[in-house]
Amino acid sequence: MSAPTDRRLLRSNGRVAHVSLEGQVKATAFTEGELHSINRPGPADLLNAPGGKRERQLLTGELFRVLDVERIAHGETYSEYAFGFAEADGYVGYISRSYLRAVQSPATHRVSAARAIGIESRDVKQPGTPIMLSMGSLVRATEREDNWFNTQIYTPHVGVNRWVRGTQMVPVGQHETDPVAVSERLIGTPYLWGGNSAFGIDCSGLVQMGCRMCNISCPGDSDMQARELGETLPPGTPPQRGDLMFWKGHVAWVADPDTLLHANAHHMATAHEPIAEAVARIEAQGDGPVTRHARLV
Repeated sequence: MSAPTDRRLLRSNGRVAHVSLEGQVKATAFTEGELHSINRPGPADLLNAPGGKRERQLLTGELFRVLDVERIAHGETYSEYAFGFAEADGYVGYISRSYLRAVQSPATHRVSAARAIGIESRDVKQPGTPIMLSMGSLVRATEREDNWFNTQIYTPHVGVNRWVRGTQMVPVGQHETDPVAVSERLIGTPYLWGGNSAFGIDCSGLVQMGCRMCNISCPGDSDMQARELGETLPPGTPPQRGDLMFWKGHVAWVADPDTLLHANAHHMATAHEPIAEAVARIEAQGDGPVTRHARLV
């Protein structure tokens, strides 16, 4: 297998490369890398360069394999960025090193509610500092009482314990069956280009979230999804729930034969929209017709 030509999937920064690329790319060193997890409650931006622009995001507890660390000077201080790739989908980029910690204990639960809150006491009226978690975040539960789980949540400075209601999580390894139903929990979530969380999400992030919660392998960006997801349907095939419709630079779920569900800049949110209206609006704004209608297998 030859090395990917897509920078988003190429596990090399020109100096250090993953061992799988030995003999395929030039690098000073080849390494297996070290596995880390995201140690902040909110999403961590995956950047295209040290201190660069956001391309995707990783959530609390998600795994990132570090291949190299680069420093960016700011006068007498500096920032460190880890180069590597997300274990879940192989997306390559840079993450602030302060957002990472070496993996010690595996996660036991994944947040299934759109947003979950971790509180210091099971008495919801007690004061304390809450921690907000997005759908898809991974945590480790250490004890259970009355369907509350005492979970370890890591911040950039220290690990803390917070109680999370069991109805807001599912055990790791337990999956759902309807990716559209998963995505519909995020209706109203603000649109954020490159976003992957319930605090801000884009079109491909919404599709990936629905797929991941249903144990469906899914790449990060809409052009990748257009190449890899589902089977292409002939023009004129009636759409059904769970289908995907693609445009250049955009993707949407089919919620029912007449309605789309998508994160989009028109609504600046995740929203339902009639298919006919969306198709006409997107073409009128200069983004062209539907390029692919696909059905997940």
